Amino acid sequence: MMDDNSRLVYSTHGGRIDEKPRSAQRPAGDGIVRIQRQTSGRKGKGVCLITGLDMDDDALDLLAAELKKKCGCGGSVKQGVVEIQGDKRDLLKQLLEAKGLKVKLAGG
Repeated sequence: MMDDNSRLVYSTHGGRIDEKPRSAQRPAGDGIVRIQRQTSGRKGKGVCLITGLDMDDDALDLLAAELKKKCGCGGSVKQGVVEIQGDKRDLLKQLLEAKGLKVKLAGG
């Protein structure tokens, strides 16, 4: 009897069982890219979070690198969300709209 928390890790027939890690599925967006400013949990340092981008990880990394270069600041990509350091919402909106994306400023 197996419950949800147990799994087969070794079999005398086949040896060690290696499960392939499941890739995290991102929810499908509504076609609108949202830019939000966040400071909570960041010791007062503000970042802009860009969500709703329907791209694979490689394309997100390239887009983040381009945005960081044009904004002149740092940032990263975490779980499908692009983080850009500082409050650059207006500049980010212009850059993303120039790429043909529908952009909204979210939050306060």
